[in-house]
Amino acid sequence: MSPARRLSGVLIWLGVGLVMAAPVLIAGFSPYLAYRSPAYIIGGFAGILCLALLVIQPLLAAGYLPGPGIVTARKWHRRTGAAIVACVLLHVGGLYLTSPPDTLDALLLVSPTPFSVYGVLAMWGILATALLVALRRRLGLRYPVWRLIHNLLALMVVVATVIHALQIEGAMGALSKWALCLVVLVVTAGALLEQRLIQPLRRRRVQATGRIE
Repeated sequence: MSPARRLSGVLIWLGVGLVMAAPVLIAGFSPYLAYRSPAYIIGGFAGILCLALLVIQPLLAAGYLPGPGIVTARKWHRRTGAAIVACVLLHVGGLYLTSPPDTLDALLLVSPTPFSVYGVLAMWGILATALLVALRRRLGLRYPVWRLIHNLLALMVVVATVIHALQIEGAMGALSKWALCLVVLVVTAGALLEQRLIQPLRRRRVQATGRIE
């Protein structure tokens, strides 16, 4: 690998890391954390970290990041998915320890706060995705069907999570939160568009050209 290409790869990884880490670090200095319980803080930061991890998920799945091959990248995609599930459990657990009635109202979809609905929708989408991955062979789904369901769940999770995050007045800085949410939407939509539409069209064009020749 040439020095220029190596430098480009390092800069890309630094950029992705900065986009993911900056909102978490900014939230760490938020005045909203004053006098909050440890359970609330842990739960809140688990939610922020979950949102940050959604940046790298589609990049790993599509193999866009420099360095690891597609097989290694998808292994890390699965590990990051497991980390997202753990963050969701910590998020819900921390909020439950802080206020059981409010958390139960949110889970039962009777909470008066609109953002709760999107948070619960994102939670069930993430858990459904985890089950889809764990039971892939037992479900007996053909890979294209399984992949389509996986992609649809991922899109639902991202949209619901972004709406949930934007509606909350919490520790995240307004500018950093909007920037992170925008990046999550762009990389997810871009990866899905390229994987589900552009690549198939490109393959069909190559096949059609091959038949003509």
